Amino acid sequence: MPIDASLVGREFPPTAPFLVTEAEVASFAAATGSGSRRVPATFPVVVTFRALLEFLEAERVELARIVHGDQKFSYERPVVVGDELTATLTVTGVRQIEGTDILRTTSAITDADGALVCTAGATIVHRGEA
Repeated sequence: MPIDASLVGREFPPTAPFLVTEAEVASFAAATGSGSRRVPATFPVVVTFRALLEFLEAERVELARIVHGDQKFSYERPVVVGDELTATLTVTGVRQIEGTDILRTTSAITDADGALVCTAGATIVHRGEA
C-alpha cells in the first residue's frame, strides 16, 4: 500500500524520553566504529529511529519495505551524557516514483526542558508491493 501523500505536514507524538548514558554512547560508538569517547554527531539517530518506528507502526508500513536514503543533522548544541531526549517526527514530503514512495521526514530532538537540541532530516524509500 502506498504512503498517503495527505500525511505531509502531519506531526506525530513525541517519543518516550531517552536518557543518554555513557554506556549508550559507548555501545553506539562501538557499533559505528567511531571509537570516540564523546557523543558522536550521528548519535541522535538513536532517538529519530524510535520516532520512525512509531510512525511506521501508526501508518501500518512494513519496516522490511524501507530503505534509508539519507540523514542530515542541524545542531543547536551538542548532545551530552545526561541529556534526556525526545524526538517529534513530522512528515515533510511524500512523492511516488514508479510504485516507490519517497518519504521525507524532519524530527525535532528536544531535551527534558523542551529546548531544541537538533533537527534531523531523513529521506526514506518505501518499496511498493510487487
